[in-house]
Amino acid sequence: MSRGVVLHGTGGVWVVRVDDGEEREVSLRGRIKQEGSLKIAVGDDVEIERDARGDSWAISNILSRRSQLARRAPGEGRGERIVAANLDQVVVVFAMVSPVPHLRMLDRFLVIAEANGIAPLIVVNKIDLASEPVARELFADYLRVGYAMHFASTVSGVGLAGLHEALQGRMSALTGPSGVGKSSLINAMYPGLHLRVGAISASVNKGRHTTVGARAFPLPDGGYVVDTPGLREIGFWGLAPESLIDCFPEFRDTSGDCRFADCSHTVEPTCAVRALVEAGAASSARYESFLKLLEEVRVTDRLNTNGGG
Repeated sequence: MSRGVVLHGTGGVWVVRVDDGEEREVSLRGRIKQEGSLKIAVGDDVEIERDARGDSWAISNILSRRSQLARRAPGEGRGERIVAANLDQVVVVFAMVSPVPHLRMLDRFLVIAEANGIAPLIVVNKIDLASEPVARELFADYLRVGYAMHFASTVSGVGLAGLHEALQGRMSALTGPSGVGKSSLINAMYPGLHLRVGAISASVNKGRHTTVGARAFPLPDGGYVVDTPGLREIGFWGLAPESLIDCFPEFRDTSGDCRFADCSHTVEPTCAVRALVEAGAASSARYESFLKLLEEVRVTDRLNTNGGG
């Protein structure tokens, strides 16, 4: 028996990286298929065994997960699909320019991480095309909230050492819009690795609820980066409308001071969250993101409740 980490899989064949660094193609032991209680996912820690003839390997056990990133299963059936397991952080990469950052999209990524209980980390790339002070001003709302942030450039090398340290020894989901330089960042930190991060997601980047799976890439000095195609279309599986406010750290504690226990933080009088925004103590742009996402969460919640697709 060996232990390892699931890197990727297709057609019932999974690639597992065992503790000595070797990668093996494995199948799923029939017993696990029949039990069906836990679906295998990229990032899972598993035990694998040789079959009776000794010429192939199979996953015999899926070990307990410390976290999982889930989305609603496609189609009209109810249920969830695990995008990746055992993540320590979701690394959201945006560029300073080219493409110009869409901060409301960033809010969506952050809510997805928060809703799944996984720490988000924001990377602002290509700061050589502007400057770090300008970048800090543009992303001031997120610095004020206290999100972990790295400002980086593959051209000047600024910020790469700190980002390298943040990835080392961790399982990190890597996401962000197309063209922000995710693969360039990884390859700048790990020369010679030539990871093609984003090669999968580039073809399914916009407008599709993709069925293409995630893929984990081992890093030379420990840890993994997981390419997560279609993350921004993940939706908000299992997130109740009243829980969305908890995915905005600057509003999380204040929401308990509202006059009404079931305050939606939209129109109610003496809403502590709205008062915070009106007083300038919290970002009005972030609050607008909350309102926009709240409508989407309400629609998703109704679909979940009614069993629709």
